[in-house]
Amino acid sequence: MLRLRLLCAVGAITASVTALAPVATAPTSAAPPKQQACGGERLAKPGGGRYTCSFEDNFDGSALDRTKWMVQDTSVTGVPVGQNEGCYVDDPDNVSVGSGVLRLTVRKESAPFVCQSPYGAFTTDISAATVVGYGKFSQTYGRFEFRARMPETTIQGIHSALWLYPQQHTYGAWPASGEIDVAEWFSGDPGKVYPSVHYTGENPLQSTGFNCPVAGASSQFHDYAVEWTSTSMRFLYDDRVCFEHSWLDASPLAGSAPFDQPFYLVMTQVFGGGWNSVVADTPTSATMSVDWVRVWR
Repeated sequence: MLRLRLLCAVGAITASVTALAPVATAPTSAAPPKQQACGGERLAKPGGGRYTCSFEDNFDGSALDRTKWMVQDTSVTGVPVGQNEGCYVDDPDNVSVGSGVLRLTVRKESAPFVCQSPYGAFTTDISAATVVGYGKFSQTYGRFEFRARMPETTIQGIHSALWLYPQQHTYGAWPASGEIDVAEWFSGDPGKVYPSVHYTGENPLQSTGFNCPVAGASSQFHDYAVEWTSTSMRFLYDDRVCFEHSWLDASPLAGSAPFDQPFYLVMTQVFGGGWNSVVADTPTSATMSVDWVRVWR
């Protein structure tokens, strides 16, 4: 599962303004309707009641909204892809917004380049993309949802992730403060998407969902969500529950820690590793497209 330590940014939902009717004897037109937050949906909570929208981005503009997101940049944060295997860059070739979609692209560049880092520059030919909400928006509990389309390939070597990371390492460095992988997709197993909950002493057979098929993950957009409470997490793909993880069943967790702290949103596109490593036929670039991100509390 994804093992990245990130520093980065986001938050804030915009409100639309209704027009005032003109003061005149001429006929007046109706004021335009207000935009409905989170698509106008007030989803039902598992325990009763309705969620309230707390964050939304529909990527409607022509550029990433920097009041909501920060682009991971190795030259600033010092965080590389893997062990200096690639460089996170803030570049429109890797991170772009247009036609209502955020596009995150990993690519093998035509020539090696120097990846700058506060901890020492290194040479690589891989540029990768991660967008995060560090410092801009974070939340404890609620429903976090991404609508996304995975890269168009069935050849192993591509790794996409929609996930959450702690705003502060309250309980210590990874994995002590936790990680929530809402959906990880591996091109070596393109018919499934994997949810995971990571923490110190976890049993991966309990903390990862291994049977979450998503037909057409690369050919169409799907909804990937987690419903997070003080006692459990429930992962839903296209509003169907595919995996649940309860603290009551998850030794050695005691109470709700570390999942009782604010986490921020992360979207990542990289090349794969391990059993999903790059092979000779792996595409030299791959793009994950995100239609929207919504959070309810």
